[in-house]
Amino acid sequence: MPYVNVKVAGKLTKEQKQKIVEGITKVLQDVANKPPEATYIVIDEVDRENWAKGGKLLSDR
Repeated sequence: MPYVNVKVAGKLTKEQKQKIVEGITKVLQDVANKPPEATYIVIDEVDRENWAKGGKLLSDR
């Protein structure tokens, strides 16, 4: 039973999320032989004020 946690900075549309879960599910099916119904995916949208890179908040970039 694969569990995938995707973290992204900012918001995604429902359509973008659907494409992400379809793509990840297909990769796990094709590469690891995992059935789609056994794959769990969680998408965490992190506010850019709560994510930093190189000592700077993404919201300040």
